[in-house]
Amino acid sequence: MEDFARSTDLISCIGPIIEEADYKEVHDFPNPEDNHSDIADLDFEAELLEVIDQVCNHENLECELKPLFHPDPTPKLHEKPMPTPIRRIEPTKRSQPKLPKAEIMSAHLVPSPIQVGQTDPESLTENSLSTPPPMELKPLPNHLKYAYLDNEQQLPVIIANNLYQEQEDKLLNVLRQHKKAIGWKLSDFPGINPSICMHRILMEEEIKPIRQQQRRLNPTILDVVKKEVTKLLAARIIYPISDSQLVSLVQDELVPTRIQNSWRVYIDYRRLNQATRKDHFPLPFIDQVLEKLSGKSHYFFLDGLLGYMQIHIAPEDQHKTTFTCPFGTFAYTRMPFGLCNAPSTLKRCMINIFSDLLQDCMEVLMDDFTMYDDSFEACLSNLSKVLKRCIDTNLVLNFEKCHFMVTKGIVLGHLVSNRGIEVDRSKIDIISSLPNPISVWEVCFFLGHAGFYRRFIKNFSKLALPLTKLLQKDVEFKFDQPCIEAFQELKC
Repeated sequence: MEDFARSTDLISCIGPIIEEADYKEVHDFPNPEDNHSDIADLDFEAELLEVIDQVCNHENLECELKPLFHPDPTPKLHEKPMPTPIRRIEPTKRSQPKLPKAEIMSAHLVPSPIQVGQTDPESLTENSLSTPPPMELKPLPNHLKYAYLDNEQQLPVIIANNLYQEQEDKLLNVLRQHKKAIGWKLSDFPGINPSICMHRILMEEEIKPIRQQQRRLNPTILDVVKKEVTKLLAARIIYPISDSQLVSLVQDELVPTRIQNSWRVYIDYRRLNQATRKDHFPLPFIDQVLEKLSGKSHYFFLDGLLGYMQIHIAPEDQHKTTFTCPFGTFAYTRMPFGLCNAPSTLKRCMINIFSDLLQDCMEVLMDDFTMYDDSFEACLSNLSKVLKRCIDTNLVLNFEKCHFMVTKGIVLGHLVSNRGIEVDRSKIDIISSLPNPISVWEVCFFLGHAGFYRRFIKNFSKLALPLTKLLQKDVEFKFDQPCIEAFQELKC
């Protein structure tokens, strides 16, 4: 027994020494990633690590980047307390073990209940409103102005500039009561309740796997894609994936947004759309919508914050949205731009939410919807109903594109007001400044823009006849005097 006790004490004393040696061996083992980066530069890597840390802290996950060895805080009586091993940190290297970025993101940003609409929207909205982000406000036309829903001027909304003080106070009071319906940043919206609407991607029969290789992107596009991936990862709109049978590409062209110096990234889903069963849902006629809106005294022009991405994708179909880029392969948990059935799903969703208000005080055009009435009080009452409906369904509005209690506004490229339907002067000024066309393509370009307002041009077809003849097959392009006269007449 005495020999056994001595051997036990010897093992207990040697144990911590062995653990310390193992700890040093693990941390001092050379990492091939120290010499090069397979995906992006160190700045992007640090940014991704920060995003991952936020996700780990938010979901209370055990992060794999924590130290591999944790000394026992309560050593046994016969053991001497061992000091925590300290490793010297070089200034140019991280103290944490370095993993390939794809493995880092896959280890932590995995699909979770928050990605499929099972999160609590109350907690997200309250947290967002308690710490509103700093933002740069765009300049407004003369008939609009900014108002704020808090005392610190950090929750801006856009309202009419010609309201009486009493009317403005009533309007802001309604907006403050329903400010959870308005979003000021990407993380403000949890997504529309999946029980109301969820996007499905149904495939044609006998479809083979579609795995496309990523394209080379120029530095400008690469930088935009990098920022977009980081932003969507932080908002849990995308997640890393490695086993999808359907992989699409990032478009090698950028689309400018309405915001100056801003770009939008699109995924090339053409191959996926060819293999998708089409959803034929009727969309509204532009003329009917404009006629319904014209002649009213007050309007609310509302816009959903990233309307497509507020709709969840069915969990069994999320892998079909996989896209590849230089930073890995990712799949969407929300409906992205570019899917062939996305407009039908969005239109159906809006009808389900506002079915009892349509054709009465509201018109819906995709994620844009307009409220109207002939009096201030009636319009304010309808606004309260709509905002409450948005809160109940988790539909979030974009504060930058919502105009409250205005007397006129642009709808589908037309100006609607109590005077009726008019042309948008900003578009007319562009058409009026065009030089004479020098090619068939420029003639098509001009006729397309001028034809958009043909309802305001009497005898449009007769006036445009000399120009349309240039579009006929086997006709020599000759912009003669009749063409010049027709061109100038249509410009005026």
